[in-house]
Amino acid sequence: MPALAEIADDYEFLDSEERYRLLIELGRRLEPMPDALKTDATRVRGCSASVWVYPTPTDDGRLHFLADSNAAITKGVVALVLSAVQDRPAAEVAETDIAAALAPFDLSRELSSNRTQGIPNMIALVRETAARLAGA
Repeated sequence: MPALAEIADDYEFLDSEERYRLLIELGRRLEPMPDALKTDATRVRGCSASVWVYPTPTDDGRLHFLADSNAAITKGVVALVLSAVQDRPAAEVAETDIAAALAPFDLSRELSSNRTQGIPNMIALVRETAARLAGA
């Protein structure tokens, strides 16, 4: 997954249709999430599509997230959210202002409210999980 700054550089110069394609491509780049991890406990509430996010702590205290969605654009949005925090220490993830990191993408302007309504819940799940794991 490319760094968020790199994605933003590309995104800035694209028209709306190309931005959709970029999001879909980001979603395709997510590593596969095993079906066994797609449970009620890993499901993000408040999304119009089904979205699952699962943290996997690494030996060095970093968090690597697996995620999936049943909708291509939403899967791309999840990939965008995760690109802001992927493979960082849990404490750092918990403190990251992911919404601010995503601000340059102005997703509420580009996507329908149905597609963006779950973003705050995705962010909250990622940060809360990281905070819990950082404290463990």
